[in-house]
Amino acid sequence: MYANYITKTRLVIFAVLTGLCNISTAQQDKAPALTEQGKKIKVHYAQILDSIQNEVSAKLPNLDNQKKAAFIDARARLAGLTTPGEGSAPEAYKAYETIKAEAERQSLTAARALFADVDSLLADSELDSKFMKAAIIRHGTPRGLAEFAQQGDTERALLQELFADEELMLQVLIAGGANGGEYGEAMQTYAAIRAASTRACNPGILQRLALGTALHQPWLEGKEKGGVYGIVYTDHQTPDGQVARFLHYEKAYLAGELDPAFKDMNAWECRFITSDPYSNQELAWTREMLRTYRPDHIANDDQKWRYTRFVKSDVPYQTPKFDDALGTRTQQIVACGGKCGPRAFYGRTLTRAFGIPARRSTQTGHAAMSRWTSSGWAICFGAWWSSAWCGPQGGMDFLLDSQAREHENAYRQVLRAKWIGDVLGEEDVSIRQYGKGGGFWDGLAFYKKRAIVDDARVETVELAGGMKLGESDELLGDEKSEAIKIPAEDKKIVVDRDGIITVPAVACTFPQNNTDKIAFLNSWGDEGMQLHYQRLGTRPEILRYAVQVPVTGKYEITAKVATVSVQQTVILRLNRRTLVNLTLPYTKGLWKQTDPQVIELRAGSNSIMFTLRAPNRGVSIKEFQLKPMK
Repeated sequence: MYANYITKTRLVIFAVLTGLCNISTAQQDKAPALTEQGKKIKVHYAQILDSIQNEVSAKLPNLDNQKKAAFIDARARLAGLTTPGEGSAPEAYKAYETIKAEAERQSLTAARALFADVDSLLADSELDSKFMKAAIIRHGTPRGLAEFAQQGDTERALLQELFADEELMLQVLIAGGANGGEYGEAMQTYAAIRAASTRACNPGILQRLALGTALHQPWLEGKEKGGVYGIVYTDHQTPDGQVARFLHYEKAYLAGELDPAFKDMNAWECRFITSDPYSNQELAWTREMLRTYRPDHIANDDQKWRYTRFVKSDVPYQTPKFDDALGTRTQQIVACGGKCGPRAFYGRTLTRAFGIPARRSTQTGHAAMSRWTSSGWAICFGAWWSSAWCGPQGGMDFLLDSQAREHENAYRQVLRAKWIGDVLGEEDVSIRQYGKGGGFWDGLAFYKKRAIVDDARVETVELAGGMKLGESDELLGDEKSEAIKIPAEDKKIVVDRDGIITVPAVACTFPQNNTDKIAFLNSWGDEGMQLHYQRLGTRPEILRYAVQVPVTGKYEITAKVATVSVQQTVILRLNRRTLVNLTLPYTKGLWKQTDPQVIELRAGSNSIMFTLRAPNRGVSIKEFQLKPMK
């Protein structure tokens, strides 16, 4: 959820163990000194914490000592298990998994026995105001909050506004708290976004997006990050700034460019939408490119592959040779391909560009991604959750939390147990070592999540193919070769008053059904249909067209195409004799006409055959034009 204050020594150990902590002892030493007013503010917050602790402690129920001891002992046995070393015999791993499963069952059973004694407390909202204040002060630390508040009246007012607004505190804590414990900075960013957009001030998706953005990346441009390390991991500040990032999504949402599910995202999910490390320009290009070049990936009913299927279909798995002449970094990744890292990076950008949350899914020697679906979070291009982590948080911890959050009323009880642990100053349960460590109430909060998910019999979304999808460049085996019906209007060949013949790409006489290489696609919006000649597969496909020409003579042939790579050549065969090479332009995924090539056609029926040399990159074709030369 959100970490308590971590001492300097523990930060150093954590950084060594994970290699991912971005806070060093040097940065800690550079923390601003407290002024006299800052010291008074620190004492003020510490006194609030002590007062709440005394009040809450007096109201906690007396728990059965045997039940409590059984829970503590069961967790200790589980924590004491040691994973077999590398190279151990399969039997050792099997025995360990059996013992571990039994230890986890015993811990959950012991926790359930305690729930009967604490559920009435956890279901009661009477102490929520005090719980939430204590949780924020514990996470932000009295010193951290004082460092922010001592800057001036405006900063103090922002924190006072937070602590005076119970509804906002609840929304903040349900959303996971401020990254790094920087609640003042989060309020600062939230206020800046709301000042820039009146829509962010009203209940709805844009208010939730504003809050999620502020919590996940609370440091405004030019603002140094603080010294408290939170559990929520972000790549880094967005290159255009948080306010500009929010306004980018507001504009896209109002223009109808985002996924239909975007409007229902909560503030916690919104954290993982606006945190993309690529620019707003690249996000906008990604949407326009996909709408033009591969609209089928936007319309994919399988949410696990909506948008992200583009990585498999059109971003080659290979060692890239990036070239700035090809455009932005995202355009270079698409044009040049990459191995697991660039493909996972761009997979996240694809989903986020359309308003769908995504996160890193780092694995040993491999980069993958995880993403939201309506059936739960799923890992793409990588192995199972137990092999993954994102910053300091393990995959299993994130998966459990995401699943428990789907049950709002029950999850509120998780939060209250966690808040009690915060009030009492307990250590958090480890977010990296699944379920280990932590105090009594924090342990109960963890097993409350386990019980919620267990009782709901939640099934985890898993992608077919596992790691193969991240480290291969082959057909998946589920490409559609189904029969299709193309409306006659979309196949109509038109001759205008100047004799220019327009041949829709889908008007081919062969093939007339989708194949492993050819896909007939509905263009985005109401723009008819288009044809896509895809890159995967080694066997070339031939497209055949029969065109009626009124007059024998020379014609300029062009094609309206969209490509995402350079140096592609189309081979045209005219009337089974003449071969013509037609070079495709690099269009960055948007429509563009090819340079004209002069061909000779005869009056009456003409056969035009079209293919690409293998191995090829993909090309989408809208139409061909034949212009008579005078």
